[in-house]
Amino acid sequence: MVVSGVDHVIVGDVPSYLAVPEGSGPWPGVVVVHDALGMTTDLRNQADWLARNGFLAVAPDLFHHGGRIRCMFQAMRDFTAGQGRTFGDLETVRLALATRDDCTGRVGVIGFCMGGGYALALAVTGRYGASSVNYASADASVLARLGDACPIVASFGGRDRSLRNAAAELEQLLTEAGVADDVKEYPEAGHGFLNDHAPGETPAWAAIAGRYAATAYDEPSAEDARRRILDFFARHLGDATRD
Repeated sequence: MVVSGVDHVIVGDVPSYLAVPEGSGPWPGVVVVHDALGMTTDLRNQADWLARNGFLAVAPDLFHHGGRIRCMFQAMRDFTAGQGRTFGDLETVRLALATRDDCTGRVGVIGFCMGGGYALALAVTGRYGASSVNYASADASVLARLGDACPIVASFGGRDRSLRNAAAELEQLLTEAGVADDVKEYPEAGHGFLNDHAPGETPAWAAIAGRYAATAYDEPSAEDARRRILDFFARHLGDATRD
């Protein structure tokens, strides 16, 4: 399927990357939440992959307020507080996406690392039809509200020392809460195994931190996780064309 990907699109009032499937739609929407590296080639590729499979995907630049490090720390503070500018940007994008003529109004969210934490936090807001949480967790206040969560598909790496037992703990909590879920840990994968970042887009601090979490793209694990995510989104957000 041909995808029309456009950078620097203003969605609501947030600069974003918009990936539109081929055809006239309407399609289910997905908000794609980046990791601490921000707007990267990999993030755009994630949005394109979703669009190739029939989802209208928007990846907002949550660091557009100026200065990646400053914005990254702001996003982390907002995440800890459960409110703030970052949540506001994400809600602006979700609402703008849901009300587009080429969107069915059903919107999911997918996030990676930092973005995965946001995807889990957003899952309990009642505003999303499904959430894809990738190698991330959330604080106790979010985990205590999982009974309010939308369906969640989550993926973790077994070699990721930063999230030991996170997959099993999340699956147990979702089961106890009665939430539809698909949680899987990949024994051969580490942190970030779905993100194929270009070396030039990975700063030194991220490379150093990544050694502890065994951060690396792992294609076999990523292929299986993508299949599960697409199946889950199609089931809970509506029909989509698969490549």
